Amino acid sequence: MKASWRKIIAPYEKSSVKRSIWQIINTLVPFFLLWYAAYWSLSISYWLTLIPCVLAAGMLVRAFIIFHDCCHGSFFPNQRVNEVVGTLIGILNFCPFYQWRYTHCVHHATSGNLDRHGVGDIWTVTVQEYLAMPRIKRLAYRLYRNPIVLFGLGPSFTFLIEYRFNRKGAKRKERLNMYFVNISIVLIIGALCWLIGWKAFLLIQGTMFLLSSIVGVWLFYVQHQFEGAYFEKGEQWNYVDAALKGSSFYRLPRILHWFTGNIGFHHIHHLSPRVPNYNLNRAHHENPLFQDVTPVTLLSSFRSLTFRIWDENRKKLMGFEYIKRFRMQQK
Repeated sequence: MKASWRKIIAPYEKSSVKRSIWQIINTLVPFFLLWYAAYWSLSISYWLTLIPCVLAAGMLVRAFIIFHDCCHGSFFPNQRVNEVVGTLIGILNFCPFYQWRYTHCVHHATSGNLDRHGVGDIWTVTVQEYLAMPRIKRLAYRLYRNPIVLFGLGPSFTFLIEYRFNRKGAKRKERLNMYFVNISIVLIIGALCWLIGWKAFLLIQGTMFLLSSIVGVWLFYVQHQFEGAYFEKGEQWNYVDAALKGSSFYRLPRILHWFTGNIGFHHIHHLSPRVPNYNLNRAHHENPLFQDVTPVTLLSSFRSLTFRIWDENRKKLMGFEYIKRFRMQQK
């Protein structure tokens, strides 16, 4: 199996400098134009400003996918170019390159592994783990899983506060990258507040950031929290199954695939992070192996909001209401 999928996916792992540069242009140029349009429209009505803000938020999501590919070293053939471009685009999303690359690579290596879950993941515990928690930790888990926290307060805390500090064990290169990103963010915000005023900046950038962060976390959530998701203990865990079964194919309208950088083809991305986002669509449609998965549609994806906890007996994600039934079954 391993030899066959490696042979199938290898041709799609080649990045194109021309396509990468064009993607940067068709993402960042519209983003900056929309930012200016939002500022211009603010003098007329904030409701009018919402239109370019929503579109710009979509461009921020697309820019994050470029950043994401750079972290995997798949966007450009040259690793140094990936690091420079990834760092600069990461500033737009308030995201430090080297720290995020570390935690995300851990996520790829352990996704769906119940013995190693926790780094770079959506916090997911089994029913048995939940019942063994102290009461205060159960409350913390329930709060974390609340949609208001998970998609609202959580992303704001992570991108605005958590990503401003180095992680424990960070090496010199990673720490310096964090300092550079933080200083750049402060200088850019300071300059914009001086030019247009802090109220205008918050109304524009705040709206864009809030919308893009909600969409970004939602995408990450749906990619691993869906009907038929895959979680296994260390010995039973398998990399290929974790990719093709534990990472969703989020089938979206074509325009949404464009804004989200084809990240909906997440099963292929987890199989090989070396495939740049602009090759994922082609890889999926040209190979039956990648089509033999149950898609998550835009409508069915909202069902994942009811998923809270993993039941090892049923091998499926359940809601919190299942805890009571489980306890009764154990009596």
